[in-house]
Amino acid sequence: MERHPNIEVEEVTKTIVNGGHRVEILKGISFHVPRGQFVALMGASGSGKSTLLGLLAGLDAVTTGRILLDGVDITRLTEDELALLRSRKVGFVFQSFNLIPTLTAEENILLPFELSGAAGNGRAKARTLLDEVGLGHRGHHYPVQLSGGEQQRVALARAFITSPSILFADEPTGNLDSTNGQHILELLIQINRRRGTTLVMVTHDAALAGYADRRIVLRDGEVIADEMQTPMALALESA
Repeated sequence: MERHPNIEVEEVTKTIVNGGHRVEILKGISFHVPRGQFVALMGASGSGKSTLLGLLAGLDAVTTGRILLDGVDITRLTEDELALLRSRKVGFVFQSFNLIPTLTAEENILLPFELSGAAGNGRAKARTLLDEVGLGHRGHHYPVQLSGGEQQRVALARAFITSPSILFADEPTGNLDSTNGQHILELLIQINRRRGTTLVMVTHDAALAGYADRRIVLRDGEVIADEMQTPMALALESA
């Protein structure tokens, strides 16, 4: 039995100064996420959900409180230590695909592996992931040669190349049509389940949140709902 949850958020606040006024974006947020759970983080625009995701990923600093990933208090780490932790423990999928245009699909996937200094055959892992997302035949194509759905599949494969224990997804289907968006979500969940990764996804879409094990809803910087749910079945469960 593991000694601690995968993610621990303890009384986290985030305050900024805007025009000489202090603005509280997050107001004492607390929750724990066990390993392997899929959490949908929801709320209207301005609720603080994207700010919270950035804090969880160590991309921004808390004002007060603590965040622990795999038992490590990231609020006490230096920038270099945070960068190392992110490269080894955390994966990201964004609304914008963030692919490097001068690299092929395979090279984009491989890049985090090389930067992390991980051992093993990264190129073989990249090719396996390309196959998993249905792009085994497109590895040598550049982003401009790929559709939006294909680019997000490359981004998805890239997020898993270092076998992260935690994956953060910020509106991962936001720039896609409904069909491609559904396909990306299903691929994301399938790969996530196979690898036992904890998944935290920001979304405003209640239908997408229906696939999660748990919903955490924010309003005006506070958690107003935190509930377990029975996730919707995946259409591509056997894929």
